[in-house]
Amino acid sequence: MVDKKPGVLILSPFFTPNIGGVESHLDDLVSALDKREYKVFVQTYSPITTSNVVWEPREKKGGSIEITRYGWVGKNLFHQLENYPFLDFLYLAPYLLFRVFIFMSNRGREIDVIHAQGLNAGLVGVILKTIFRKKLVISLHAVYELDGKSLTSRAIAWIANQADKVLWLSKVIREQISSLGVSQEKLGKYKYWVDIDRFSPKDSKEARKKNGINEQFTVLFVGRLIQKKGVKLLVDIAKELSQIQFVLIGNGPEEQYVEKSSKQNKNIQFLGKIKNSELHEFYNSADIFCFPSLYDEGFGRVGMEAVSCGLPVVGSNLGGISEALDDTVSVLVNPTHENLKIAILELYENPDAIKILKKACRDYAIKNFSINNLKLITKHYAR
Repeated sequence: MVDKKPGVLILSPFFTPNIGGVESHLDDLVSALDKREYKVFVQTYSPITTSNVVWEPREKKGGSIEITRYGWVGKNLFHQLENYPFLDFLYLAPYLLFRVFIFMSNRGREIDVIHAQGLNAGLVGVILKTIFRKKLVISLHAVYELDGKSLTSRAIAWIANQADKVLWLSKVIREQISSLGVSQEKLGKYKYWVDIDRFSPKDSKEARKKNGINEQFTVLFVGRLIQKKGVKLLVDIAKELSQIQFVLIGNGPEEQYVEKSSKQNKNIQFLGKIKNSELHEFYNSADIFCFPSLYDEGFGRVGMEAVSCGLPVVGSNLGGISEALDDTVSVLVNPTHENLKIAILELYENPDAIKILKKACRDYAIKNFSINNLKLITKHYAR
């Protein structure tokens, strides 16, 4: 007799068609759970950091995925509130709690595990766990800027200690949450994965031709166009390296600056937002991927996708990036203008070094970024 798989509620303010690394991970997660016969419910908002996309309030996918999106306001307001945790909480949590409470009142008997993504969803999850007596797992995706003695830090510690399990994505996240006094017994490791069949090496010439990318040395950037992602830094470097083509994909508050720069500099090509399902074509159109983040990244999914496509990475050594990628597939530096410029130039001038990195990429991805990482999450769903 096969044990019945638990019903899982994925609780997150961000979900596709909003674009981002967390959203791509959650797409992978719900799809993998569905294939393994879990019943999956997603409660989320309409896109709140990605503009001009079509979204459906209710959607059914696969065998048993039900997605409910609640219309919400304030395009890019999230980026303005990120550094103000209390305001960020007021923006994201109360309305989501109200709507999900109604959902749980009607469908709670079908839910065994609440899997909250991030701390705002985690607080909502704590309240729902208490009322409806469900197991609560919280996944942390980011490193937070905290004063260890602040009210925000104490609130985070309280939220984490109420959960049944708190999953950390990188050691820097684990160290931060541990420093707040969260019980070690509550903590567990998880890792992102990528579809290594879709994100795989393809013919570069065909990919470039399909996507209108010139046959010259190309640096690719994929990410939210916000200051802390380092996109302005990379554009400024591109302006000094006219012999190298820079292709930028994404959207966000810095979009106007990137678009203006692309019109003024022939070696900068701005493509706007691209669906994750199409990104593999662009990774295969470049020579190196640049990851210039100016803050502690939780892990860095786009770097994983690039490496899976056989594309070496030049980027920041902050946060979890250096845990996701090592020096066999990447060149990671302190993300200053000069450091990144030198790293890009050195690979541009040394084709043999790029060949060595490229050769290692695919095996590295298969070893580290496969669907086997799902088990690090589902083992905590057991009742």
